[in-house]
Amino acid sequence: MRILVTNDDGIEAGGIAELAAIAADTGWDVVVAAPSGERSGSAAALSAVESDAGVLTDPVEFSAAPGAAAFGVHASPALISVLASAGTFGPPPDLMISGINHGPNTGTAVLHSGTVGAAFTAAIRGVPAIAFSFAPPAPDTWKTAVIVARHVLHWATQKAASGQLSPVVLNVNIPDVPAEELRGLRSAHLAMFGAAQAQVTTPDATETVTMSQTAAEPDPTSDAALLAAGWATVTPVMAPCEIAADLPGLTGSLTGGRTDSVPILSGD
Repeated sequence: MRILVTNDDGIEAGGIAELAAIAADTGWDVVVAAPSGERSGSAAALSAVESDAGVLTDPVEFSAAPGAAAFGVHASPALISVLASAGTFGPPPDLMISGINHGPNTGTAVLHSGTVGAAFTAAIRGVPAIAFSFAPPAPDTWKTAVIVARHVLHWATQKAASGQLSPVVLNVNIPDVPAEELRGLRSAHLAMFGAAQAQVTTPDATETVTMSQTAAEPDPTSDAALLAAGWATVTPVMAPCEIAADLPGLTGSLTGGRTDSVPILSGD
């Protein structure tokens, strides 16, 4: 069984080192492939820098997971997911994990997250995925993030190994509290907006900022509210897919065009 570890903060970020070390402890084969630089807020964008050999990729030393192949990829996290599922970094993964993101990814704002976007892209291609985010990370509370990530990954690898993990995304958020103050892990629904990271470019520099809900207080059972109350949260989310819907009067033959020879739309 194989795990792909990626993120949107870049191959040198502290969070991916922590997550890769946890992955290595599972005994699964681990490959690390992450953007060569910051790609926060990239959602599921497919972008890359090409060389004569294809997408520009640099093998890197990755001491956090000794023995794991590791690559800095000049591409967005979602494109890395696509490349991994196509066998670019070796055999396709059985599980993809993304993070640990430096900042929260809660609510419907996960649509904009590169961390979650990579996971969505993996799930669309049939690979179960977990997105981990830590809100906001502080050096003295990384132990909390490790405890939660280790617990979730242990559960997921057991399920995946027995074929019981479906290709959905588990969005996990971890509070910035000391380990002894962590209240536990709870299932939560998405807040109306929540929070996600974005890159903002000024004339002087590019900075990563957190976009967050500033209006009414979130529902107390939402991921954003529970996170603020000291809980780690997990929310199963589905990648974009079609839904059953009646569209009376919309589909069928169209008039005014050359529908006699080339049908534009057709329906039942």
